[in-house]
Order: sequence, then C-alpha cells, then structure tokens
Amino acid sequence: MIYQIQPLNPVAIDLGFTSIYWYGLIIGFGAFLGYLIANREAVKRGLPNDLFADLLLFAIPIAILSSRIYYVIFKWEYYIQHPGQILAIWEGGLAIHGGLIGALITGYIFAKKRGVSFWKLADIAAPSILLGQAVGRWGNFMNQEAHGGPVDPAFLQSLQIPQFIIDQMYINGQHYHPTFLYESLWSLVGVALLIYLRRVNLRRGHLFFGYVIWYSFGRFFIEGLRTDSLMMFDLLRTAQVVSLVSIVGAVILIVYRHKMGLDHERYLDAEPEKKVVKKQKKKKSK
Repeated sequence: MIYQIQPLNPVAIDLGFTSIYWYGLIIGFGAFLGYLIANREAVKRGLPNDLFADLLLFAIPIAILSSRIYYVIFKWEYYIQHPGQILAIWEGGLAIHGGLIGALITGYIFAKKRGVSFWKLADIAAPSILLGQAVGRWGNFMNQEAHGGPVDPAFLQSLQIPQFIIDQMYINGQHYHPTFLYESLWSLVGVALLIYLRRVNLRRGHLFFGYVIWYSFGRFFIEGLRTDSLMMFDLLRTAQVVSLVSIVGAVILIVYRHKMGLDHERYLDAEPEKKVVKKQKKKKSK
C-alpha cells in the first residue's frame, strides 16, 4: 500500500515575524491544568491561595531551562557543532528528568523560604506534575518525536487508536510505535491513582514517592522502545538509568524517613498553626 500522508503542522499560529508552535502551547496548557488542580487542593489543605502561583513563577522557567540544559549536555556532540540550535526549544528537546530536577530544587528552596513543609507541597503537586507530563507528551506527538521503533500499520490498527495518531506516526515512509501515547496513558492512570490515594491519608511524602516510583517504572520500559533516547557513555539509555536510580532512591528515602520518625504527619493532617488558631478562638469564646 502506498501512503501519502501529510503530517500535522507543528506551527499553531504564524505571525509572520515569528511562529507559535503547538509544542509550546501544549506544554503550557499541561502546566496550567496542573496548576489549577494543585492550587485547588492546596487551598483545601489550608495553604494560601496564591502559594502555588508564586511557586510556578520560579519553577516553570527554571524547569524549562534545566530540562534544556540536561538535553543539550547529553547531545553535546551535536550542539557543539550547531550552537545556534541550543535555544531552539520549539523544535523539541526538553528532557523531563532535567525539568524535574530543576523544579524539585526550586520547590525545596521555595518551601524553606515560605516556611511550608516541602513534603506537603510535593504531595499536593504530585498528581499535577504527572498530569502535566501526560499532556505535554502530545507536544512530542505534534513534532513527530519521542516515538519508538518501526511497526507494521496493522499493529497500530490493532491497538484501536484514532486514525490521526496512526497517520502522524507515519514518518519518512515508515510507521512507528507511538511511545508518546503509551507514556501519556500510563501517566493518566497514575494521576487517577494518586488522586485516589489522597483519601487513604498516607504518611507525608509518600504520595510524592508514589509518583516517582509509578512514573519511573513505566518510563523504564517505554524508554526501551524509543529510537531517540539520550545515551550515557554510548551504552546505557539515560532515562532508564535515571528511572532505576529514582525508584531505588524513593524506596530508601521512605525507609529512612520512617526509621528516623520524620514521616509521622499524614497527608490530611491540618497544619500545626491552624490548630493553634482554633484553640485560641475557643479560649476567646469562653
């Protein structure tokens, strides 16, 4: 069968002097959606209404910068030859792990400055981070990147996925695994699981660790299907190494914090200052 499929235009709006790409719009929409969910939950948990808005003012630009730096470092042989492409993030090339590292460091410093529990912030943000990743993968879809190896079109048909996805996975005369879709769906299931676990009232920090383990487990296997993996020493897929380290690190921290008695507070517990305010109000009423 001869295919004549035109890929979707990665440019959303052409202003003449510049272009706005779907890649950036989709990632921005994912971040905004995540913010709305996190902010609503933060208010329910007794935190200020503007706390997450203030955090994102720092976290988003730093995450974008760190994700690009991470990507460029592992593609340095290319970028040393094409330095003008280093800033071309609209063409793709934002590594999720790099962005997470920048965002976590920013979140930790922010929590210390504001006098808020970092683990409480991390637990609240965990589903939103994963949701942002799930939505953001569709930016890769528009750029026809982050796909897997070649597959027969009959295989894609058997997955019962929409035809427009199958068509977009037809690149240079060959169909490819829609690994962006696998990761997006895996992440969406994780979002639902994390939101459900809020009701379980886990120990503080465990929701965030659950996010790390869930995402890393899925990413490890999905990464094995991809053809554009960042490589470590030309031998190991960087994302797989980071995923394994993340899982082991999360388990170690769970055990360590429990043994040291650092996880006695739970997700649904009120903040200590809230309890103090309530006691003072009762005394005044008497």
